[in-house]
Amino acid sequence: MDGVSGPERVGTVIVGGGQAGLAVGYHLEQRGLPFMILDANERIGDAWRNRWDSLRLFTPARYNGLPGMPFPAPGTSFPTKNEMADYLEAYAARFELPVRTGVRVDHLSRQGDRFLVTAGDRRFEAENVVVAVSSHESPWVPPFARELNPGVVQLHAAEYRNSSQLQEGGVLVVGAHDSGAEIALEAASGHPTWLSGRDPGHVPFRIEGTVGRRFGMPLVMFMFYHVLTVNTPIGRKVRPKLLRHAGAVVRIKPRDFAAAGIERVPKIVGVRKGLPVLEDQRVLEVANVIWCTGFRPDFSWIDLPIFGEDAIEPMHRRGIVAIEPGLYFVGLFFLYAASSGLVGGVGRDAEHVVEAIVSRTRGDRPGGNPDPTARVAEPSDHLPPSERAAEVS
Repeated sequence: MDGVSGPERVGTVIVGGGQAGLAVGYHLEQRGLPFMILDANERIGDAWRNRWDSLRLFTPARYNGLPGMPFPAPGTSFPTKNEMADYLEAYAARFELPVRTGVRVDHLSRQGDRFLVTAGDRRFEAENVVVAVSSHESPWVPPFARELNPGVVQLHAAEYRNSSQLQEGGVLVVGAHDSGAEIALEAASGHPTWLSGRDPGHVPFRIEGTVGRRFGMPLVMFMFYHVLTVNTPIGRKVRPKLLRHAGAVVRIKPRDFAAAGIERVPKIVGVRKGLPVLEDQRVLEVANVIWCTGFRPDFSWIDLPIFGEDAIEPMHRRGIVAIEPGLYFVGLFFLYAASSGLVGGVGRDAEHVVEAIVSRTRGDRPGGNPDPTARVAEPSDHLPPSERAAEVS
């Protein structure tokens, strides 16, 4: 396969075996096109298994199915992260999708009229490549985090599993969106807890209550799927704002913080004598800091001229990179709609991209772009949000 025998050739390589990659694979399989899925994890679904233990999805099961297979749970229930992981594994098995696990792609370039994908000493040549990894790959903490006292336990949300990782004493959770809100509530059950960060607001109903089940969530999902898209004026207006800042907290309400004894504090601006300093210059004497400060995109492994000066996300039309025919993206936040980053939203984007691959394979349109009127995502639309964690539906 490598070295003596040369690169392995395949029609389409899908980089990433999460929900986005599997949805693309499903549509390619349905059309009889050859492909393989390369995933860095050792087991399908591990991207979900490796989150904090108590995580449940923020969308009901009825919205969490991939094409061809509904999520196997009551429609109004909220699956756990392990249930989602097991569903993805079962999905790949049911449709016999060719997923190669434990294969971390580290370079993508063009070689003549084909793409060259490398993963360590393995090489693959492909006519098409679909990048189906999240744009939030690298955990981010502020540079001054390294100045904290070495005795302070520091964890990023990507490392946090449960409160047993914390030492005795106070806990500061930095970042007040969904991950920070939920982790703070969990920490508060056994520790004095402070929550720092911009208040992004909250959904005005209990998502698991009667109003949420019957009216709230269906309305929100309709908006995410059909109203907030790049094809509507309101979608184009809202999109840059959502890309810069996280939306409202979904499950937790302000009164939940008060009931748990959590103190909301201003943002952290630095460190003094090894302890965190608030914007109001207070110093918090805490023993633990959990950074729920989000992730940053890492597309440094893509050696193609598809990024603007900020090099954050690719320029594309609904996931189709016109300047690099045969290159596609699925799974990016707001790729086409606010639903694009949700488990149930990737299927539509995947189908659109696969139709472009089919067109390119048939030679219907050079570059495989069946939608020349779709809006080009400008680099300025993709500034990294300060508090958005890895996409959790």
